[in-house]
Amino acid sequence: MADEKQLDDKDLVARLRDPASCRMAFGDLIREYSEPLYRHIRRMVQSHDDANDLLQNTFMKAWQNIENFRGEAKLSTWLYKIASNEALTHLEKERKRAGISLDDEEIHLAELIASDNNVDGDALALKLRQAVASLPEKQRLVFNMRYYDDMKYEKMSEILGTSVGALKASYHLAVKKIETFFEDHD
Repeated sequence: MADEKQLDDKDLVARLRDPASCRMAFGDLIREYSEPLYRHIRRMVQSHDDANDLLQNTFMKAWQNIENFRGEAKLSTWLYKIASNEALTHLEKERKRAGISLDDEEIHLAELIASDNNVDGDALALKLRQAVASLPEKQRLVFNMRYYDDMKYEKMSEILGTSVGALKASYHLAVKKIETFFEDHD
């Protein structure tokens, strides 16, 4: 049962794989991870509706592939990897559908942010969202995971398949670009 503490991975995975308990366990999984995964996806795609759809896709893929989960990483790491891949795949499809180049993606994301009625926030929070949206895709992902999710580099490395050193460099570059964005837009 989900309570204040995080669910035990081994117990939850065992319950997910057991036909007698899988539905209840999946409900626990959703209660535990819906909010952080939604926020993670939302920061990547910006759209509330798209984030909800991608969150559902994430959980469906987890449900369909729980037998393939080897337990070499934490369950949360596996879920974040699925969610990240879903978001990145969605962004790529959207770019192709709309004929947007990687260079023009920041303009597209900035327009989504400006037209978003589902987020409350002050001008500074909006400016930060715009600054993050102006980052290249990989730096945006790394910045979001480190800054907003307070994720350790080691976990990010497992999720993204990138070295800790490269992630630290990406984060550092992202922070510098955000600082420059704030200086240029004062």
